[in-house]
Amino acid sequence: MRRLARCRADLIFGQHDSLRHYFSDGLLDAPAPRMNPNRRSTYLEPKKAFDDLYWMGTPSRSTWALTTSDGIILYDTQSVYDAEDVIVGGLQKLGIDPAKVKYVIVSHAHENEVGGAKLMQQRYGAHIVMGAGDWDLVNESVNGFPDGKPQRDIVAADGMKITLGDRTVTLYLMPGHTPGTISGIFQVHDHGKPLTVAYSGGTEFNFVNDVPHFDTYLASERKFAAIAAAAGATIILGNQSQFDGAALKLRTLADRKPGEPHPLDAGAAAVARYFKIEDECAQAVRLKLLARQKDASK
Repeated sequence: MRRLARCRADLIFGQHDSLRHYFSDGLLDAPAPRMNPNRRSTYLEPKKAFDDLYWMGTPSRSTWALTTSDGIILYDTQSVYDAEDVIVGGLQKLGIDPAKVKYVIVSHAHENEVGGAKLMQQRYGAHIVMGAGDWDLVNESVNGFPDGKPQRDIVAADGMKITLGDRTVTLYLMPGHTPGTISGIFQVHDHGKPLTVAYSGGTEFNFVNDVPHFDTYLASERKFAAIAAAAGATIILGNQSQFDGAALKLRTLADRKPGEPHPLDAGAAAVARYFKIEDECAQAVRLKLLARQKDASK
C-alpha cells in the first residue's frame, strides 16, 4: 500500500478521465477532441531549452524541436486544435521556419501527441514516424481526427536511427502505454557541453487495466531504464510536463547563474529514480489487480 500511495492519481489515469470508461469497456476510440475555449490560460510562451532543443506547449503537454545542420526533428505534436498555434506559431516566435521540420516522431497515438501530425505532413512534407501498433490505432480511429488523418509513413523499429544532418535520435519500441509507444535517446548541448536525453514515450496507465497489460508495460519500462542507464542519460524528457516538470523548469532559465546546472539536467541517479518510481507504481497496481482476481475466484 505504501508503494501505491506514492503514485499520483494521474500516473494511473492522468488527465484522461474520459478514457477510463472507454478503455475499460474495451472500445478503441476516445471522444472527439474539443477546441480549448480558454487558450490564454493554457498556452505558454515557447522556450529555448538547450543550444539545439526548443520547447513548445501547455502546462501539461510538450512538443520538442531538435535542430540539426539540415533541418529539424520534431517530437510530438499536441492536439488537433492546438498544433497550429503551439507548434507553427511557437516555432515562428522562436525565429524558426516550420518548413525546416523534416521528421516528426510521435511517441504514442493519443490525441494530445498525434493531433498535429497531419498538419506537419500535409503542409510541410515532414515524414511522420510512429510505432506499427499506433499507426493501426490512427487508422481505426473514428472520432480522433476531425480534420483528417496523417498518411501512414515511417514505421518505427527497435533500435532505428533517425538521422538528420549532424544529429541522430535512436528509437526503442515500448509497448504498454499504447501498442506502438516509442521512446528515444539523443544528445543536446548546454553551452556547448553534450548531454544525453532519455525521452520517455508513455507514462500513464490509461490502457486496459489487467495483469497482462501491466506485464507488457513493466517489461518495456525496465528495458528502457537499462538503455537510459547504459547511454549515461542525465535528462529525462517526455510529452507531459507533469512528469518531467519542463514547463515550469524552463521558466527558471532566465535566473540561472553562471556555473549552475541546467534545471532539466537532473543527473543519472534522478533518471534512474524516475524509472524506479514508474516501476514501483506499475507493480503496485498490478498486485492490486491480482488481489482482485483472487477475491473474485473465491
